[in-house]
Amino acid sequence: MRQNELLDVTFQLALRIIDYCELLEQHKKYVIAKQILRSGTSVGANYRESQGAKSRADFIHN
Repeated sequence: MRQNELLDVTFQLALRIIDYCELLEQHKKYVIAKQILRSGTSVGANYRESQGAKSRADFIHN
């Protein structure tokens, strides 16, 4: 899998999670929707942050 492909996949995952959380909120499942939204959308953010590491030591430190 090439690097940009993983960025695309994590972005699409975030969009699908947002849609799912909106559905949960319609059913008044606010607490779980909020938790899923936070954890699910952080996948892409964490991946992007890991790509900014300059070296292996920098990657491990972050």
